[in-house]
Amino acid sequence: MTRWDVIGVGANSVDDVYRLPDYPRPDSPTAKMRIDSHLVSCGGQTATAMSTCTAMGLRTKYIGAFGGDDNGRRMRDELTQRHVNLDGAVTRDAANRFAVILLDRNLGERIVLWDRDPSLSLRDDELTAATLAGTRLIHVDDEDQEAAIRAARIGRDAGVPVTSDIERRTDRTEALVASVTVPIFAEHLLQELTGESDFERALRKVRRTHDGLLCVTLGARGSMLLDGDTLHHEPARPVTVVDSTGAGDVFRGAFIYALLRGDTSRDILRFANAAAAVSCTRIGAIASVPLLSDISS
Repeated sequence: MTRWDVIGVGANSVDDVYRLPDYPRPDSPTAKMRIDSHLVSCGGQTATAMSTCTAMGLRTKYIGAFGGDDNGRRMRDELTQRHVNLDGAVTRDAANRFAVILLDRNLGERIVLWDRDPSLSLRDDELTAATLAGTRLIHVDDEDQEAAIRAARIGRDAGVPVTSDIERRTDRTEALVASVTVPIFAEHLLQELTGESDFERALRKVRRTHDGLLCVTLGARGSMLLDGDTLHHEPARPVTVVDSTGAGDVFRGAFIYALLRGDTSRDILRFANAAAAVSCTRIGAIASVPLLSDISS
């Protein structure tokens, strides 16, 4: 019997969220404005995805690096309270990863400014077959790409599916895509990797070298998944967006839940879209994570 349903390897972050009446622009009246509200919210790609999985009833473990400062303690406390296991996580003598998020109160869209101490990178000896054992699925992001590739290869060797959150392009992105079994792309990255502006053509181009489920998140346009040669495109659920922060991470957590539940490809997208839509009606990343009862079928 497996001990975990999901082990996540990747980022956590403490976010300072500033809600603004408009996006600031230089040489305009918005170059100087009063902040509507400010809150501190925990997030990060994998930390939010694992919190989503836990909220849906999955047994989760998070592997990543926390800072030894107040933000690091805040982040650990948040995940512990949400029953995410931290036995594989480490703490460094550094400031925790953080972000400043500028949130447009009218559109719910945001700009994210972030920083991370280099010492928070995971080392090879912190990712072993033993630390990743006993799980049904591994999830990685692209925060530490070498660590993600190592985790994905360990998962593949063990016959465990590996999902991903891939948002940025580096010289190791192609290797990361090849290592995971279910790449889930941000739309801008898929276009960068393939040179295709049409998402179906882009996914089919990736298909030439990758035989797994291929997914791309499209924001307000929903999501798309290529299963074999069959393309599924599901529109986003219509909601009044309050804050889109963390919606993609919630999508991935819900995707994992539905995948492990044995849903069809179309139903996986529908469920993940619905979960992301709920998260957009709430402020914050982990704070926006829905329960199963919050998601309509």
